[in-house]
Amino acid sequence: MKLVLATRNLGKVRELGEMLSDQRKVEILSLRDFSDAPQIVEDGETYQENARKKATQIAEHTGYLTLGDDSGLEVDALNGAPGVHSARYAGENASDAQRIEKLLDALKDVPDDQRTARFKCAIAIAEPEGQSKVVVGVCEGKIIRESRGVHGFGYDPVFVPAGYDQTFAELGDEVKNRISHRAKALRMASKVLFNG
Repeated sequence: MKLVLATRNLGKVRELGEMLSDQRKVEILSLRDFSDAPQIVEDGETYQENARKKATQIAEHTGYLTLGDDSGLEVDALNGAPGVHSARYAGENASDAQRIEKLLDALKDVPDDQRTARFKCAIAIAEPEGQSKVVVGVCEGKIIRESRGVHGFGYDPVFVPAGYDQTFAELGDEVKNRISHRAKALRMASKVLFNG
């Protein structure tokens, strides 16, 4: 079975590919395998809308079962920001470091016990014929005051998941791929994909 990951983000392709690696009957493709794939505008108001839009449009384009995801970081002290705008929080072409810098600056006066946050991930699975299903995974945690660690991507260096003392970027892929928002959503999505 071929499964297209509706992303060009190498970090996501690697992470999702590793999480799906025990499914030997699945051939994982990404948008890098389809140079003519359309750019999907993520203009939904929720992660679910964006994930479904990516999955359905790419499934229609490629003719293959497609997994689309959208995720973001919600910080309580910022009324849920950056939220659905996490990737564009510091501007359209900002780097991970620039997004983290903006986030830490926005939180500089927030006490440590009020820096609660969560990562959310919506995963949509779409068939070329148009049917789709969406699941959502959540990972609670907090935002620390400076970046730590070298693994992962995005806001991983400043997010410490609940029950841990290290950031996602310090914990590494093995732990992150077990406890993250994306891992939780993917476990639910796998049940849909593989009837398991």
